[in-house]
Amino acid sequence: MSIMRLNAKRAFITAAGQGIGRAIAEAYVREGAQVTATDLKSDLLAGLDARTFALDVTDKSALQAAVREANPDILVNCAGFVHSGTIAEATDEEFDFAMNLNVRSQFHSMAAALPTMVERGSGSIVNIASVVSSIIGAPNRFIYGLSKASIVAMTKSVALDYVTTGVRVNCICPGTVESPSLHDRWRATGDYEAAQKAFIARQPMGRIGRPEEIAALAVYLGSDESAFTTGQAHIIDGGWSAG
Repeated sequence: MSIMRLNAKRAFITAAGQGIGRAIAEAYVREGAQVTATDLKSDLLAGLDARTFALDVTDKSALQAAVREANPDILVNCAGFVHSGTIAEATDEEFDFAMNLNVRSQFHSMAAALPTMVERGSGSIVNIASVVSSIIGAPNRFIYGLSKASIVAMTKSVALDYVTTGVRVNCICPGTVESPSLHDRWRATGDYEAAQKAFIARQPMGRIGRPEEIAALAVYLGSDESAFTTGQAHIIDGGWSAG
């Protein structure tokens, strides 16, 4: 009989309806966690063996109330959006939206979770960033890259400030990963097949990542196995950033 690595730990996960967030929620359930899974669209949460409800993470009061009520041992911040375009094409509205969704929501959820984690003397926060951040650049990802770089910096700052409390803070920096939103971006180019081939061609392994591969790392970071790991940007990109 296998040991459940997250047995009885309470986990709060945002954007758990599809893609990486869904894979993490499913993996956490398999590993014995008591999962609260949220998403902007509640219908996407169907089928999860977890407490589920709709949540707009850009609503500070609603987000922080939900986090406090869940009182998580593990907080996983997955909500985010991929903006396309260069600095010449970026607008203030897109910039503000990215910072509010990709960055500010993580700031608010961490601020809500930290007091009780510190009181317990334990906790793990896992933020989803991206390899396209302070690690590498990518074409037409100006706003996206800067927002994800902010997550890396925020993760390191909070980890250092709380390093003696028993609370650990790490971020995961995926490369290109299979998801419904990725297929949407390919369609948005007007030539789905050409876009798909171009994305795959830039991958050293000759394939894009699978959500389950990111979820496996999230399980490790949420578990006691990673007790000596904090303040790190964990790259999982199939070697994309190695070149």
